[in-house]
Amino acid sequence: MSAGVYWLFAFVLAYWAYCITWGVKGAIRAKTASDYFIAGRQINVWVFVLAATATSFSGWTFVGHPALVWRDGFPYAYASFYAITIPFTGVIFLKRQWLLGKKYGFVTPGEMFSTYFKSDTMRILTVIVALFFSIPYLGVQLRASGYLFNILTDGLFSVDVGMVLLAVVVTIYVALGGLRSVAYVDTAQCILLAFGIVALGIITLSFCGGWEGLTQGIAKITMADSKLTPEGYSHYIAIPGVIQWVPSAGKAVGGVWTGVMILTYMFALMGIQSAPAFSMWAFSNKDPRPFPLQQVFASSMGIGFILMVFTAIQGMGGHALMDANIIPSLAGGKQGNLVPWLIHLLGDHWPVLVGLLAVCALAAMQSTGAAYMSTAAGMLTRDIYKHFMNKEATHKQQKFFGRILVLLVVFAALVVAVTSTDALVLLGGLAVSYGFQMWPALIAICYVPWFTKQGIVSGLIAGLVGVTLTYKFKFGLPWGAYPLTIHSAGWGILFNLTFAILVSAVTQPDRKEFARRFEFHKFLRQHAGLPSAKKHLKPIGWIITVLWFIFAIGPGAVIGNTIFGDPKAPSTWFLGMPSIWIWQLLWWALGCYMMYFLAFKLEMSTNITGEVEVLAEDIGDVRVSDGKPIPEVAG
Repeated sequence: MSAGVYWLFAFVLAYWAYCITWGVKGAIRAKTASDYFIAGRQINVWVFVLAATATSFSGWTFVGHPALVWRDGFPYAYASFYAITIPFTGVIFLKRQWLLGKKYGFVTPGEMFSTYFKSDTMRILTVIVALFFSIPYLGVQLRASGYLFNILTDGLFSVDVGMVLLAVVVTIYVALGGLRSVAYVDTAQCILLAFGIVALGIITLSFCGGWEGLTQGIAKITMADSKLTPEGYSHYIAIPGVIQWVPSAGKAVGGVWTGVMILTYMFALMGIQSAPAFSMWAFSNKDPRPFPLQQVFASSMGIGFILMVFTAIQGMGGHALMDANIIPSLAGGKQGNLVPWLIHLLGDHWPVLVGLLAVCALAAMQSTGAAYMSTAAGMLTRDIYKHFMNKEATHKQQKFFGRILVLLVVFAALVVAVTSTDALVLLGGLAVSYGFQMWPALIAICYVPWFTKQGIVSGLIAGLVGVTLTYKFKFGLPWGAYPLTIHSAGWGILFNLTFAILVSAVTQPDRKEFARRFEFHKFLRQHAGLPSAKKHLKPIGWIITVLWFIFAIGPGAVIGNTIFGDPKAPSTWFLGMPSIWIWQLLWWALGCYMMYFLAFKLEMSTNITGEVEVLAEDIGDVRVSDGKPIPEVAG
């Protein structure tokens, strides 16, 4: 074995020991069910900032994202804007969910939705969405870890063995300590994730021969590219139009990443923080102070800069490295091996960094998987076992079933990862699209009392069906995948909102029921409403947001193809950068300002006003009927 493999084992074993230590610590502190499932609502500021960031940006960000930049070029690199769009969802909803959880003692989003809508159907649908999100997403992370081990150990470990090793370690610390252990491990994982992406970008740049070598490599592949947009530009450096009609058996000209595809793909990724798991992250906080810090500074600014610069360097620099035979060709669908090969480059020069960067990659993979294991098990325990099977379940019983269900969730993810290897990435993309379908329900409970339970339930079902029927499954349907180059998340939310609005319009409740629901909104307006002195800023916030979505990640992004240089003439590129890359950096900076304006100026993530009257001191062990708390047996 090479020296790099020995360092790999040393770092990985040390890292896993750290993870299991936190699992034991979490188990010792988990005295009650709420301690186990939502850390007793005591997660502090910096733990949440780092943990929520790690959860939002998974191993797919570390391994898969640069690989797709390599394959599809800068049009796909617009996906890096998810550093802004993912926490944008948090800006809209997290503070208000925290308030509801604090007042009514919710542990799971199923409890929140079923209490607000008085609907067990909504509770069950929320759990279904959580499982459809968590299991495939976890399977993607586990499979990626297997590939990483396989390449970095020179084939010593098979893909399946590496996958099982990671699954065992993650299961141990998650099952032992619950969400508290996940949060504290995630703090280290966030730092490792960021360090690893930056380091790999610098390594790629170094092996390319510096900035000049990188930009010359980009120019070379664009001039030799035979896959052109309708305007005749290389598909690596130009969006192929605003929208395209693609026959079911055909392909989009110049690639699928049109303006509307980018926009609706961002919708899908916004599903990460609207998925049920993130509601539990909101409930777990001691107070809402960390929300804007995570959304604006850690995610939008920090991770955003890293992705816009260093991930782009990895992806586009990969072409120069292959051209120089520094790494093997990744043609034929092998782009997922890009990052492992970049790490492998250091084996003969800096073997210690091989081990460190391998841990960074594993940390990225574990960060998301661990959180979804914990929250999925929590929802199954609280919303299915406790609510339907044993309403008087004690804390001890809930923790026991939570741990058993962590094992079942991981087992299901392993089965998916082993039996659906070719479709695994498809399932991961489907998961986030399903998560985005929770937006109308969150809008209803956080902002708009007009929506009814019948409307939200029918809309959610229609949205899930719409996503499924327009995704890349081979159902033989005449419209094929992504009709009109609109991502399935876009089609899903179109059906979702249509049904939610139409059904709500004909199922408006009587005054008593509306008044009951309005109490929730009255409470939110009292503690989260914008002060009168700032009301004039609302229209500005709407204008900034709409313009940013149109021109940064929507149809208007096509302007970026040519505004800063001719894609066909590299001599016109500023500092050797194609126009599309400069456009992305410009709108990333403007997006950071948008997030700051929404989170701080419009106070969507800050400034809880007044004392919140807590109806449930024994957190989570209370149900609410007609606005009045009815204690349940907590054990």
